[in-house]
Amino acid sequence: QVQLVESGGELVQAGGSLRLSCAGSGRIFSSNIMGWFRQDPGKEREFVAAISRSGDSTYYAESVKGRFTVSRDNAKSTVYLQMNSLKPEDTAAYYCAADKRWPWTPVLVAAEDRYDAWGQGTQVTVSS
Repeated sequence: QVQLVESGGELVQAGGSLRLSCAGSGRIFSSNIMGWFRQDPGKEREFVAAISRSGDSTYYAESVKGRFTVSRDNAKSTVYLQMNSLKPEDTAAYYCAADKRWPWTPVLVAAEDRYDAWGQGTQVTVSS
């Protein structure tokens, strides 16, 4: 099992930027597809972005496409989420997740149930 720890969440003004990090340990990091999800209280958790094992493929939710960028450094066992042009509706707890079982398939990487390890989350609050 891989252990995941997110960091980087904070309060930021609309239009600002943040970079979230997710550090992994416990199994070979590069064997995992990595995903980012978010959840606001009272709402269902939603997919944000995913990156393939090698980092050469990415997939984004429409709501963040063009504003967020997912990347990874397998040597550091870390995945990043660069968030630009933040909006109040981006306010949520952000979670990273790892999938070691399934092949990379755009669209399908957005499914929560394929991920078998989750971090504890980091809070992002965007003020208007």
